[in-house]
Amino acid sequence: MGWGVMAALLANVAYSTGFVLEKRALSALPPLSTTRPARLLRLLLGSPLWLAGSAALAAGFAAQLVVYRTLPIAAAQGLFVSGLVLLLLLSSRVLGERTTGRERAGIGLILCALVMVVASLRGDGDVSRTAATGTLLALCVPSLVAGVWLYGAAEWRAHRPGRRPPTGVEYGVAVGLLYGVSSLAIKGVSGLLTTDGLGSLALTLLRGPYPYLLLFTGAAGLVLSQAALQRCRASLIVPVCTTVTCVFTVVCGTVAFGEPLPHEPWRLALRLGGTALAVCVLLTLPRHDAALELEGSER
Repeated sequence: MGWGVMAALLANVAYSTGFVLEKRALSALPPLSTTRPARLLRLLLGSPLWLAGSAALAAGFAAQLVVYRTLPIAAAQGLFVSGLVLLLLLSSRVLGERTTGRERAGIGLILCALVMVVASLRGDGDVSRTAATGTLLALCVPSLVAGVWLYGAAEWRAHRPGRRPPTGVEYGVAVGLLYGVSSLAIKGVSGLLTTDGLGSLALTLLRGPYPYLLLFTGAAGLVLSQAALQRCRASLIVPVCTTVTCVFTVVCGTVAFGEPLPHEPWRLALRLGGTALAVCVLLTLPRHDAALELEGSER
């Protein structure tokens, strides 16, 4: 359990740093378009700062594998959501993004959620390794379709004449669904990692749905998230994406992997209450970007 908590905190630092570095790099690039993915990838790969951010995200991915091998899904997601605190602080200090009163209130809520989730953990908790393929696909495929559709609808609304500047909420929800599926796939891969030979491991992975889900969510998530992150504040879009990912992973992951909730009433209350409190962060975020509106009116 201790290693899992430490790995989760390390993943939070890596993910927050990676998002901020990527956002900094994206601000110096020409406008990106999801309809031209080859050009988008060429511009991203030509930016050393963006590559540094991607390396930080890769380190977070590696730490996430450790987390899912040692902690139940609900507990892991509760810890991952706590990374929003660092993300908001870095967005303010490094990117110069101002946080509103509701965003600062969200930081306090997340800190409380972190304490509650950590207090609900115990060293002998059950951690499931695999999920039934049929159940997993029944949850993931409709979610992927919904995520791509929501993103396309947000793009259409954003380009309508007279449309208010996008907040990132719509994009965050769409990308959050994709990353929620990716999180379940990471959980599945972590459960298959053994000390057996690489050939045996590769064959086992290729027989299941996990690498294919990771391939799709990785490619689609990269294109969609980078275009959205360039247009919107990281302090808005990342918390929304993280919260949706957390809710999806906890609800669908607990069903797919069959992990039990804590039996003790007080631990159960802390686990559910901490996760629910983290979700409330979404309700504290503004629905429109007043700064962009003011900038547009001055032009």
